[in-house]
Order: sequence, then C-alpha cells, then structure tokens
Amino acid sequence: MDTKTRRHFSRGGGRGERRENPSGDSLEEKVVHVGRCAKVMKGGRRFSFSALVVVGDRAGRVGMGYGRAKEVPEAVRKANEQARNHLQTFELAGNTIPHGIVGLADGGRVLLKPAMEGTGLVAGGGVRAVLELVGIKNILSKSMRSSNALATVRATLNAMRRLRSRETIMRMRGQTFIRRDA
Repeated sequence: MDTKTRRHFSRGGGRGERRENPSGDSLEEKVVHVGRCAKVMKGGRRFSFSALVVVGDRAGRVGMGYGRAKEVPEAVRKANEQARNHLQTFELAGNTIPHGIVGLADGGRVLLKPAMEGTGLVAGGGVRAVLELVGIKNILSKSMRSSNALATVRATLNAMRRLRSRETIMRMRGQTFIRRDA
C-alpha cells in the first residue's frame, strides 16, 4: 500500500470527514465510514476500499451513497456521486421531527424522538451524520441492534421517510386543519 492510500485510510472513528464542495450547489458532504477489504493473492494482499458518504443541504434534503474502489479517494467520489443522485426531501417540525419513530433496515434499528429547544443533537455515528445534514438541531436517538454504519444510516433514512406532519395527516384524512395556538 503506497503512502498516499495509507494517509487517507481511517477506521471510521471520529465525527467523519467534511469536504469542500467542488460544484456550485449548497450540498455538504460527510464521509461516515471507510472500510478496507483484503484479498490474499499469490504475490501478497490486494486491498480494496469502500466508502459511506452522506450528502445534505441542512434544509430537509439528504442522500446516502456507498462506493467501492481500489483507492480511497475514488471510493469516496463514487459514493458522493451516488448520494447526490439519491437525494430525498423530508418533513421537519422546526428544528426537530414531528413525532417519535423507529426505523428498520437490514440489521439496524434506530429510535428517533423529538426534543425541546436547547437539547441538541443526541446521536452518534451514521445517525448523527444524517440528522446533522438534514438540518435537525434538537433530537434524541438510540441506535439498537447493529453497530454497522451502513445499517444505521439506512435505518435512519427509513425512519425519516415515514415521518408525517400533523397537517399532512389531516390532509390525508380529508379534514381541514385548524391551528390551535393562533
């Protein structure tokens, strides 16, 4: 493994890597996890890398991408491109979510609960990356079952996809919404 590859390699610890945005849009990129796979061949080990990237605009849009390549920068580029092509828009209630929900995906299970102003972002790993880049500032979360970064990110996106605001539910039921605090 050459020094360039070794320098960019990490085991996924820390808060993730934020990168400058080369295109002109307002999307922010965060590398959640970089994995290394070794294949033993006749001449020694051959390494390949995988990268999990979350991209968002901190205003309700976020996407996830997963890329694999022989070099880390190429894997991150592929994941970034996939994340930008799979952006989704989510309903938020100010700086938090409208209601509590459990998201399931693969072996991961993530519990998300709305929190009052000043609580902050109580989340770790891939869950934190998704919630930060979607623009949530106050939330409580618990990652259960799996510690796999890909599973927790997918479970978080599954939970976010199923969120509905009060107005949306009333509209689906065919009722008119009357705001009580006004």
